[in-house]
Amino acid sequence: MAVDELQAIIQRCQILEESDFRGEDFNLFQVAGQKCLEDGYAAQLLEVIQNEKNKVIIKNMGWNLISPLVRCILAYKQEDDKRDDKREHCLKILDQLVQLCNPKELFLGLLEQIEQTSGEKVCPTVMLLLQPLQTVLLKLQNKKAYSVGLSLAMIMNQLTPLPVPYTKQQIQEDKLGLCQCCNAVVDFAKPFVNEVVKNMEKSSEYNDMELKEELLKFCMKSLKYPLLTAQLEQLEGIEEHPFRHFATEIIVSVVKMNYIFLHHKGKRSYWENQEFEDIERKNSADSLACLSYLMFVQHFGINCFPMVFSPSYLLQCNMTHIEVLVVVFCLFASFFSHPQDLFENCLLRMEDNSLLHQYLEFRDFINVPQDLVKVMTLCPIEHLRKKSLNMLQLFIDKFDAEGKYTLFRCLLKTSNHAGVEGYIIQKIKDQIHLSLTKAHDNVWFTRHHLISLLDLVLFLPEGAETDLLQNSDRIMASLNLLRYLVIKDCESDNQTGVWTTLAKIEKNFLKPLHVGLNMSKAHYEAEIKNKRENRRVYSLTVSEEKMPAMTTEMQLQVLHSALFTFDLIESVLARVEELIEVKVKAAMDENI
Repeated sequence: MAVDELQAIIQRCQILEESDFRGEDFNLFQVAGQKCLEDGYAAQLLEVIQNEKNKVIIKNMGWNLISPLVRCILAYKQEDDKRDDKREHCLKILDQLVQLCNPKELFLGLLEQIEQTSGEKVCPTVMLLLQPLQTVLLKLQNKKAYSVGLSLAMIMNQLTPLPVPYTKQQIQEDKLGLCQCCNAVVDFAKPFVNEVVKNMEKSSEYNDMELKEELLKFCMKSLKYPLLTAQLEQLEGIEEHPFRHFATEIIVSVVKMNYIFLHHKGKRSYWENQEFEDIERKNSADSLACLSYLMFVQHFGINCFPMVFSPSYLLQCNMTHIEVLVVVFCLFASFFSHPQDLFENCLLRMEDNSLLHQYLEFRDFINVPQDLVKVMTLCPIEHLRKKSLNMLQLFIDKFDAEGKYTLFRCLLKTSNHAGVEGYIIQKIKDQIHLSLTKAHDNVWFTRHHLISLLDLVLFLPEGAETDLLQNSDRIMASLNLLRYLVIKDCESDNQTGVWTTLAKIEKNFLKPLHVGLNMSKAHYEAEIKNKRENRRVYSLTVSEEKMPAMTTEMQLQVLHSALFTFDLIESVLARVEELIEVKVKAAMDENI
């Protein structure tokens, strides 16, 4: 019988000195104890452990029972109510081991169980062992910070592969126990955070940075997972949102430990030692971006944030975080709009035309609008495309005239998308209109600066052989801009400089466009004739994209649509040339 075997081993060890215990004794104790648990004799095993005479034996050997004990507790949890008493006995055994065993050995035993668990057992195992692990860590004298950090890192490594619940139903069901487990882990860390805060309050020159560093590592990991991709909006029917509670606790911990995260590239770091700088540089870009989002958009911990920074400085500090969030979410087809929301929050703090052009010297101020353009043109999710467009417009509005001018030049050169280029050209037209109608002269959208910008607008990328259908948005916007300039600016005034550069515009834009239109119309008319004479089902290439197999009628419809686009371009082109001719003739008559 298992209990008899255990009693025999106990009796033999009771007469030995602690230093005389051998490896064989440890093994026999573990096997007998495990058998007691597996055969249902948890109550008898508890009696043995509670016996004062066995205190030294349990202190040295008890930690070997952790593995079978955890297995039994988790197994009993899945059984019916009749076995609840056996589970209670096992939990009391675990509590006794925590009180009696060598803290160092028990710490390693508990951590081993967390490391070895996987899948559906991760959260139940972690939840079971958090309280015992916390008690053991509070007892440790040496390497406490290291042990706390190792425990938190091990726990987070085990949780990270688990999927984060997203929908209301998933959060309420919490099938794997992740929501409950995350909040239990943050409670597990609280005594250690409080210890750091207490020591910091005692002395302004708090030198023991190891524990603080380990706890901040945990906070940074928690921000990346699960908070970066967690659903944080208030959900009807959920009184206390588990991830919102978790986020609050993490932010509170960060704030308590005086971590200032607002800084940007090129400025000094606010870390208190080199170790922290290394953590930030290597691991925390996503975490810091999430921290910024939680504070400024979700308003977690915002009351603790110093309200002394200018809106432009807040924007500057957050641009790196916005860029990180764009990559994390939008370019990977996530439904979240975290980067746009954070960007909007920063921009709405500012007055229009107040952002100095010098900010564009920071690389992030160029990268973010370029990333927004990628979302606008590549993201399959419509509301993210629309929001990115709105944020790009808002960003443009905040710059001074030179900033708008520089940004327009950059986007025209880098967007590589006719629709975006057409949009930018329309915005250039709006700025020219403001310059011409305002009382004061805006040098950036008149005369030689504007002429330089028009060189990027009024030309065909590949001359007469440019794909006019693919570039139709850009071409129409360019023609409308040119028409506006010709109507609004008299040759005698020449405020925009368009009349000075008219010959160049005709050479690089108008004449090649005529040739290209003739070539394109002839090509598509020939295609229409061919399709009518040879009615079969086959694929068609339009704007360099091969279309799926279509009937002849469908192909003819596409071809006629292309011809309509060419006719529209041609009509606007004719109107522009007519206006130029009238204006030139009027100027000549006036001179005569």
